Amino acid sequence: MKHSRARNVIERCFGLLKRRWAILRSPSHYPIKIQGRMITACSLLHNFIRMYMAVDPEENARLAFDELPIGEDLQEVLAYIETVESSQIWTQWRDDLAREIYDEWRGRRA
Repeated sequence: MKHSRARNVIERCFGLLKRRWAILRSPSHYPIKIQGRMITACSLLHNFIRMYMAVDPEENARLAFDELPIGEDLQEVLAYIETVESSQIWTQWRDDLAREIYDEWRGRRA
């Protein structure tokens, strides 16, 4: 369940980026390393726009029906992510979550 929720958040982030940046909407023919850099650049530009524009037209854009994650409350679906940035706190949270999921899985197998 936790993995599914995390996946929904990530899918929502990519949906937001794909809506704003056309280069992310179709399959890419660039090498994987360049694709990673493009996603990072689009994320940074998205955050820059959110920080410095008085009104962000994408903020109030409604999600299309097929973009809504399944099994989420509507309030969570409509919540916007403020920024995407790396930090030790998030890295630790991710590692703890992965460890907890693994421990639960291992406990069921024993």
